[in-house]
Amino acid sequence: MKPTLLVLAAGMGSRYGGVKQIDAVGQNGECLLDFANFDAKKSGFGNVVFIIRKDIEKDFREKLFDRVAANFDADYVFQSRESLLTQEEIAKTAERKKPWGTVHAVLCAEEKIKAPFAVINSDDYYGREAFATLGNYLSGISNDSTEHAMVGYVLDKTMSKNGSVSRGVCTVNDGYLAGIVENTKISYSGDGIISDLNGQIINLTGKEWVSMNLFGFTPKAFEGFHEYWENFKKEGLYTEKQEALLPVAASEIVTKGEGKIKFFTSTESWFGMTYPEDREVVKQEIINKIKSGYYPEKLWDK
Repeated sequence: MKPTLLVLAAGMGSRYGGVKQIDAVGQNGECLLDFANFDAKKSGFGNVVFIIRKDIEKDFREKLFDRVAANFDADYVFQSRESLLTQEEIAKTAERKKPWGTVHAVLCAEEKIKAPFAVINSDDYYGREAFATLGNYLSGISNDSTEHAMVGYVLDKTMSKNGSVSRGVCTVNDGYLAGIVENTKISYSGDGIISDLNGQIINLTGKEWVSMNLFGFTPKAFEGFHEYWENFKKEGLYTEKQEALLPVAASEIVTKGEGKIKFFTSTESWFGMTYPEDREVVKQEIINKIKSGYYPEKLWDK
């Protein structure tokens, strides 16, 4: 069975200032996600499932989904603040505006997942090599396997000149993930790179392996995700900004002995849509890849 691509596309885009997941950056109005779906299809993925917010559904369909669905087996589900909560929990968290995080998003799509699946962000460029690596791996494992996977990137190739980025800094042993520490504020400082980790400034070399939320899981991983989500609700449900993060949940699968995560690597240079200033950078990167023949001038046939 061909693996599924699961796209985290319900973000608020607070730093970007808009719905970046459907912002046109290609020469024919394509979004950054068009190129991810094109790469995934070429790399052996059988279908894509998007996780979106209900309030962007109309624009999402018009600007992205209908075009992708004409060329690739596609579906979508909704993530809302009320998803996966009891009525009592909904009432007690009525003031919260931020989404619950990437683990919550993945759990919202559980019923659509029938095969091993890869998870990606909607606003990051990953490169076809990474999709091919995960597509090949996921095609060869069963739904019950506890041997998951991820693709790590070199930190200094994933930085933005326009502000701080969030990256999970990875520890790797013998080709497998040993743990991830989520760093939500990594930025340039003079000639170096620093992380503000819970108020403590840490100097980084830039050569660390980091997570870009490009994971490959079997449906077996949902057991761990449910456990993580229930524990999160006990401690973080009533805080305004705390989120249930996929790299943390993935790390717990490893540290609790519930599975392994094979660590693949990519030397691809990242670009993405974090800040408004990033849009022109992304557009130029796409133009360069079309000029080099990496992408055709007309991405889709339909």
